[in-house]
Amino acid sequence: MSQGKIVLMACGSFSPPTYMHLRMFEIAKDYIQTLGLGTVVGGLASPVHDAYGKKDLVAAHHRIAMLKLALRSSSWVKISEWETQQSGWTRTRLSLQYHQDTINNYMNDPDPPAWLPDDLINLNSIDEPDNLMEKLNGNQVDDRVTVKLLCGADLLESFATPGLWSDEDLETIVGKHGLVVVSRAGSDPGRFIYESDMLYKHRKNVLLVTNYIANDVSSTVIRRLVRRGESAKYLTDDAVLAYLRQHRLYGARHTDTEAVARCS
Repeated sequence: MSQGKIVLMACGSFSPPTYMHLRMFEIAKDYIQTLGLGTVVGGLASPVHDAYGKKDLVAAHHRIAMLKLALRSSSWVKISEWETQQSGWTRTRLSLQYHQDTINNYMNDPDPPAWLPDDLINLNSIDEPDNLMEKLNGNQVDDRVTVKLLCGADLLESFATPGLWSDEDLETIVGKHGLVVVSRAGSDPGRFIYESDMLYKHRKNVLLVTNYIANDVSSTVIRRLVRRGESAKYLTDDAVLAYLRQHRLYGARHTDTEAVARCS
């Protein structure tokens, strides 16, 4: 059954962004549309506020700059800076709700945010006449747009960590928005859902997508290589590596900056 129009939203540190952060969007979109589960009309990467306080979390303006470099070839994934512009850390539930409400009301906004998906605007402008005719003829038209949380299996499993997520947050995130979980081959997120009463209750709102092309590259790995002065090439975009070395992020050395400049 189609779930209508979908915006995939990934929340996280992106410190720095990796190819796997970006691949999750493509993998999830292919899965949803190939199986006719909905129409993905946009993707959003939402970097966390500096106040989140995670180890090795560089300033938001650096993380946003690196995301812009990493996503410059994407035609459908955008960056929302909303979380980073708040007075402090924002819970994932509230961020999802803000973006959901903004999307629902954007047609009444004279100055829509830059992160609003282009395909959403295009689809609505193209579909409007047809939708009007169908409604006049008494047919039901599904105009829903749902912002779903895109994540890996590790975030899904963090739901079981005592005190990390409130019951209200989990009920809203899973029950109202839904999850799209990209996991590696061999993992068993389905069992985790079965063993969680809350997730099992909302299991129809959880899409499990298996990534059969192994990619375990993480931000942690990139930071470690950069800190040690070792090569992180082919783990993320060259422009991201050049940026973090230029600004000496994650302990990057001056000699590393010069080496990247020569190779660019």
